Amino acid sequence: MTHRQGRSHHKTTSLCALRLLAAACACGAALAPASAQDRGAEAESLRVLPARPAARKGEGPLRDQIRRESQAVLARRRESFERLTSPDAIAAYQRDLRARFIESLGGFPERTPLNARVTGELRGEGFRVEKILFESQPGFVVTGLLYLPATGAGPHPVVLMPCGHSANGKGGYQAPAMLMARNGLAVFCFDPIGQGERHQVSRAVVVEGKNGAAGATGGTNEHTILGAAPILLGRGLATTMIWDGMRAIDYLETRRDLDPKRIGCAGNSGGGMMTSYLMALDDRIVSAAPGCFITTSARKNETPGAGDAEQNIYNQYGYGLDFADYLILRAPRPVQILSATRDYVPIAGAWETFREAKRIYTRLGYPERVDLVETDATHGYSVQLREASTRWMRRWLCGDDTPIFEQPVATFTDKQIACTPGGQVLALPGARSLYDLNRAEASRLAPLRQSAWAALTDETRRDRVRQIAGIRAVAELPAVRLESQGESRRSDCRIEKLVLIREGDVPLPALRFRPEKPSGRACLYVHGRGKQIDAAPGGPIAQLVAEGVDVLAVDLRGFGETSMNAWRVRPAEIAGDNGAEFYIAYMMGRSFVGLRAEDILVTARAFAGMIGATPTALELVAVEDAAIPALHAAAVAPAQFASVRVSRAIDSWQRVIDASVPRRQLEATVHGVLRAYDLPDLVALAGRVQRFEPVDAAGTRLD
Repeated sequence: MTHRQGRSHHKTTSLCALRLLAAACACGAALAPASAQDRGAEAESLRVLPARPAARKGEGPLRDQIRRESQAVLARRRESFERLTSPDAIAAYQRDLRARFIESLGGFPERTPLNARVTGELRGEGFRVEKILFESQPGFVVTGLLYLPATGAGPHPVVLMPCGHSANGKGGYQAPAMLMARNGLAVFCFDPIGQGERHQVSRAVVVEGKNGAAGATGGTNEHTILGAAPILLGRGLATTMIWDGMRAIDYLETRRDLDPKRIGCAGNSGGGMMTSYLMALDDRIVSAAPGCFITTSARKNETPGAGDAEQNIYNQYGYGLDFADYLILRAPRPVQILSATRDYVPIAGAWETFREAKRIYTRLGYPERVDLVETDATHGYSVQLREASTRWMRRWLCGDDTPIFEQPVATFTDKQIACTPGGQVLALPGARSLYDLNRAEASRLAPLRQSAWAALTDETRRDRVRQIAGIRAVAELPAVRLESQGESRRSDCRIEKLVLIREGDVPLPALRFRPEKPSGRACLYVHGRGKQIDAAPGGPIAQLVAEGVDVLAVDLRGFGETSMNAWRVRPAEIAGDNGAEFYIAYMMGRSFVGLRAEDILVTARAFAGMIGATPTALELVAVEDAAIPALHAAAVAPAQFASVRVSRAIDSWQRVIDASVPRRQLEATVHGVLRAYDLPDLVALAGRVQRFEPVDAAGTRLD
């Protein structure tokens, strides 16, 4: 796929316009150092909204709007829950919700040979450990440790133990696995993607750490890096991680020394998340114990906020999937919530979820099969939670309620438990990475997408774009009220400060540059780092004003003054400034691309009305992260703009699929978009598009 694809559709703009844009792009090439100085001189004079206190980093109009909308959506889910008053209603709810859950994950791959093998063995006090490799997909290797009791005749009951976000993966979960194995339960603990022996991103890659310092990838950082590409394919990182867990159960069923009718699942933190997913989707799990994960979405979205990639399921709020539903989907099979009083995962939400689940289990006649354990501790698989989960598994898998207490036992080093010779699966001959799987899926989708797109008319193509990106027709967009916040002067123009107000939505701060000698041209200017970036004296906007162009520069939601400054989802250089808000919108089935495209369309309509022009007279200039929303706006409503000029943006979403580290691309993703269209298709639909300085997904200029 070439990065000049679609340029044959461009129509020639005026020589003057091209000259101005070329000057703007040339200025932009040296923009980074200059803009920092310009912002220092101009920040106060160009600010429109009241400044937010630095101490309130996680507050702002974007979060306010996302909070209101998500709370309303979650309230509708609670109304549905209250209608579950009979076993038949509960069964129907479970069938529908499970189907929607799997659909939002993009479905699962076909089952292929596991090619499992034992690569070594260790012995401990009261148990032995087998080192296991298996392939959840062809060439996609999973590493795990199978703890087997030293006493008792098999086949043994077995507990699947997904890891939390420990850097060393399975190495960090030896204590709970050993406790269970010493008490008659086999345990299979496997490395998640990005942890232990399953790193997908080169260890040489350095990204911003939690406190702004440079740090290596791994764990949640790596999950954030890997999170964008699957979205474009209509999947999620969770899809592959859940499939790893399901295939792990497939492996356990092949073992004659394990009882396939007595399989449990227990994990903490990220392992509690995976336990929740697996227990909801895989009926082979008899007993489950998710730890330090269960709360409610409403409380989690307040604090600590949305998590990394695999914690956020597409449109789950839209179709009514909350934390309680992970328990309800498996009712009435046994489940135990493990919680900590001083956890950052809100304990109040754990009790609210427990109450909902308890009501459902009671209606089904099995109230004793759901329980909650709370220990006065911080986040982690503390000894009380390890003991509680072991007792729970013994109760339901062994029929034994004997109290269990943990005794000290020596653990192994990471080198001792390594399942691969070099400590990383990608060093194995023929091993495939998640990047390889994504590229293969993108290659499979490309001809299907192109064939389906070619069969559509332009109007049905626009309808398809609106549907997938979530863009309403121009006539359906809300009215905008303009509020003036004063003005300042430069030698060649007046700068009017404006706020575009929409009922219940993010206010959009804007600057109108009114030339002293207007030429009759008007331009809507959107920049991915904010309206102030190109607004310094002598900058690209000033050059347009010098030509008599009336310019309205606006901050789309999450840009400039409405940016959330990466308060939660890190690293910011990967997730962008609004990762938490992006993911909450994603869980409502919304895309930031679509929301920002609507921002452009309502602003264009308001600007045209302000200056008494027809929308077709407006030029649209979009830079960096604003480019993809601008292409969507122009593609679905080409009559709104006389011309469209975009610069310093990717020319195809395939760039994200191909990138080892796609930087600041998360907010530019649309779920499942590469099943339907790509950016060159939008260029062709919009017409009159000029593209300058295309970049790859890391932001490096291509030509």
